[in-house]
Amino acid sequence: MSSTSSVGLTQARTPFEFKSAAPLLFIEREQARNLEELLHALKTCPDASIFQHTFRTLEEHHFIKEGFSNDFAQWAYTDLREVGLGERLTGLDVREFTSIAKLRERLIQIVEEFRDATPSAKDSVSKTPFYFCSSKITVLPTQRSAKNLPEFIEGLKQVSIHSIHYHFIEARLRRELETNDFSIWFRRDLGMEKEAKRLNQIDIYTSTLEGVRRKILQTLQGAA
Repeated sequence: MSSTSSVGLTQARTPFEFKSAAPLLFIEREQARNLEELLHALKTCPDASIFQHTFRTLEEHHFIKEGFSNDFAQWAYTDLREVGLGERLTGLDVREFTSIAKLRERLIQIVEEFRDATPSAKDSVSKTPFYFCSSKITVLPTQRSAKNLPEFIEGLKQVSIHSIHYHFIEARLRRELETNDFSIWFRRDLGMEKEAKRLNQIDIYTSTLEGVRRKILQTLQGAA
């Protein structure tokens, strides 16, 4: 029996339970109309707001392959009309960070460096404030589970993109940005270290959530 076949027959120690989530958006107290207010809010807002405007925005715009990579970049570019800042914020790759604290520090650094290098930017005022938001997540069952690799592949084909976002992107807040639910299950319960690592390297920016689904399936079907 080949090694790939034996992987397909391996039974997980615990089944993977596919779940989905419904976010309820909250407006936090922080808001910004100019660079100084944006900096202050970035320093004081909850971690959930940083996550909301970077990782979670990917679900809201999951069908767009190109554009702004986070809400801060879009506001700076279109509302504050500071194109240079918008471009610098768009260049931020959240996959490089393993904690919200480090991501927050980098956002602050980008804004401070732009402010110091662009004295005229201090006079820029947006007619539309940036409202810092966060989400409270209600976790929902999907009635789908998997005890082995073939069952996982079939389940992944059937669940909604909201389930994929919950396990693959939303999970990064729970996991302190280091990994995702799928990779943890494959590593811990099926011993599939190589596949777990490959899943964690999938580019969430250049793919829609359906594209993410396809890339996960491509990675796993080669091992089934």
